[in-house]
Amino acid sequence: MSDPELYFPHPNLADEEGLLAIGGDLQPDRLLLAYRFGIFPWYNNDQPILWWSPDPRCILYPGNLRISKSMRTLLKKISWTTTADFEFIQVITQCQKIKRAHQSGTWITQDMLKAYINLHHRGYAHSIEVWDGKRLIGGLYGLSLGKVFFGESMFSLRDNASKYAFVKLVQHLEHQGFTLIDCQQDTPHLRSLGATTIPRSEFLEYLRKNLLEEDLNGSWSDWF
Repeated sequence: MSDPELYFPHPNLADEEGLLAIGGDLQPDRLLLAYRFGIFPWYNNDQPILWWSPDPRCILYPGNLRISKSMRTLLKKISWTTTADFEFIQVITQCQKIKRAHQSGTWITQDMLKAYINLHHRGYAHSIEVWDGKRLIGGLYGLSLGKVFFGESMFSLRDNASKYAFVKLVQHLEHQGFTLIDCQQDTPHLRSLGATTIPRSEFLEYLRKNLLEEDLNGSWSDWF
């Protein structure tokens, strides 16, 4: 996909693993087009840009958020605070640094980092931060388009800090009338929080309807 024009093959043309296209660039308009049609980049430093649209798709309906008893206790007792869009660069950098099981290196390449910081400056990419006093201990980031939030990555420097950020995010997204959170990857952690999978065709139908929704971009710093 070396053509500078902004287009992608139809997501239904992805292979069995969800790989749809190879190449292109991470300019903001291409990234926004990709997400609007259920496509996201995911690749390593030694690879060209790989674009994915898996089937099925892991998603969470905000109203289906599942909070365990231990997490409810934590939410009530802990003195942590949360902010939004306060330290986006710190959050994505921490996500880049975090070591993950069965994964060497990071998929958040320097080009990816720069691209999402650019989208943050344009008001599309957002971060949630968790603080213990003045110390950043966890957070997450993703993209907001219409009434869909596309989760990208999270990190935790303290047990449950990333889960805490996720719960706070979902609660606020529900309050703002968001209909769907795209989790991309199906993991036991996300399943424990209420995520499920739906066919790609159903996910694409949500996104088609979402094109009619106004983007809630700009800073989310007044959310908390």
